[in-house]
Amino acid sequence: MPVKHPLKFYAHAMQEKALLSKPVALAGLPEIEIENLTYDSRKVTPHTLFICKGRNFRPAYLQEAKKSGAVAYVSEVPYPEVDLPALLTSDIRAATILLGQTYYAHVDRHFTTVGITGTKGKSTTAYYLRAICDAWQRAQNRPPVAFISSISTFDGTKEEKSHLTTPEPLDLYAHFQNAYDAGIENLIMEVSSQALKYGRVEGIEFAIGCFLNIGMDHISEIEHPNFADYFASKLKIFQSCRTACVNSHSEHLAEILAAAQKAGITPRTFGYQNDDDVQISEVNPTEEGSRFHISGSFYNGDFTLAMPGVFNVENAAAAITMAGMLGIPEEYVRRGLESAHVTGRMRIYKSADKNVVVLVDYAHNRMSFEAVFACAHAEYPEYAPVAVFGSAGGKAYSRRKDLGETAGEHASYVILTEDDPYTEPVIDICQEIAQYVQCPHEIVEDRQLAIKKAILGEYGCERVPARRIVLLLGKGEDTEMKRQNGWEKAPSDAELAQKYLAALPDCI
Repeated sequence: MPVKHPLKFYAHAMQEKALLSKPVALAGLPEIEIENLTYDSRKVTPHTLFICKGRNFRPAYLQEAKKSGAVAYVSEVPYPEVDLPALLTSDIRAATILLGQTYYAHVDRHFTTVGITGTKGKSTTAYYLRAICDAWQRAQNRPPVAFISSISTFDGTKEEKSHLTTPEPLDLYAHFQNAYDAGIENLIMEVSSQALKYGRVEGIEFAIGCFLNIGMDHISEIEHPNFADYFASKLKIFQSCRTACVNSHSEHLAEILAAAQKAGITPRTFGYQNDDDVQISEVNPTEEGSRFHISGSFYNGDFTLAMPGVFNVENAAAAITMAGMLGIPEEYVRRGLESAHVTGRMRIYKSADKNVVVLVDYAHNRMSFEAVFACAHAEYPEYAPVAVFGSAGGKAYSRRKDLGETAGEHASYVILTEDDPYTEPVIDICQEIAQYVQCPHEIVEDRQLAIKKAILGEYGCERVPARRIVLLLGKGEDTEMKRQNGWEKAPSDAELAQKYLAALPDCI
């Protein structure tokens, strides 16, 4: 459990780091032990230090927190109408990080933590490494690794769906604490550009930092104003790790290696180059996945992936490299990769006559779209690609052009639909994408109906090809849709794929 400290302890910590914008008489603060720290008024309990943060913060939240037991608050502005001691700061983000580290007593220092960043492949790589590590942990009768990804989170208590790639600092430290209480010693996490830009992982040291690749993504007024800012944010991972590995196939490789060198790190590399520490060769698709050869510093021999898409071999090589750096014996690397399954990634379903193939994947940016379409063309060359997708509302606006152009170039038909629209009208998002789609297309706002039309061949095409591969992109196995009022239950793409494929014999 977190260590209990009096309120003045937190005030002193902020004072030492020059995070108090207004001096506080420490002796004048009430002798109250802080038993809870939160920025969510719904999670306030007696003796809470409440943090006033967020673009949509309202004084009513602080009033609610006081009624529920808050004994003091931290804020960039005073709220004189609320009779509570205030610790005022000029930087609420930095203050939140410091207070979280103090409240949780730097619990993150008890772990061997791996951080994975990149535009594409973070989740897949994290799942692969998790499968490898868990195979090794089981052999030693030790608990599984903790895991934080954009798909799911496991911290020793339960596995749950994630809504952020990298949680906000207090949520992140709470996961570390749960994992520590469960006796876990190792943690694998995805590290987003937002987490690096805004310091969510500041103070956490990664035993290994993995840089997969870089491409255009997350460009908007509320994320990154341009590619330079996005790239610079990604490169910050090298400032927080002891060792690192890098994909030698990545664009801007020279700048990536230079950033690592500047941080005092000579990273291991993986890829197709002869001088890579982990070299990939002899890649061949199999009925269920891929087989490939690995040679280099750690392991030598053939490895098998039980997951479609030869592009995933690079993600596997990243996991293999990190496994080698962690000293995991080769048999557990093989065992992990042979059994690894990534929720919602590259799931293949087929009709009874195999004329209709459905590929379900979380692909949501240009790089991942290009990889999925390349896989479809390579592994199902006789099938016409039909793509069903949308784009998230309120962020990453540049994706709309990227997805429209990529799908328009590679698909025979496109159906644009809902994908976490949040506060934006679905039709507006789809129409913006549509202007970049240079192939036959239509808009069907209801995602379930869009998927039904694509699979059953009811879309607006003069002649629907009998053999088609339907690409359901963006949502994977998600069972929620982010709409105007927040997250709402919705059938997953995987569930709908199986439902409508089962209906095909009655419809054709």
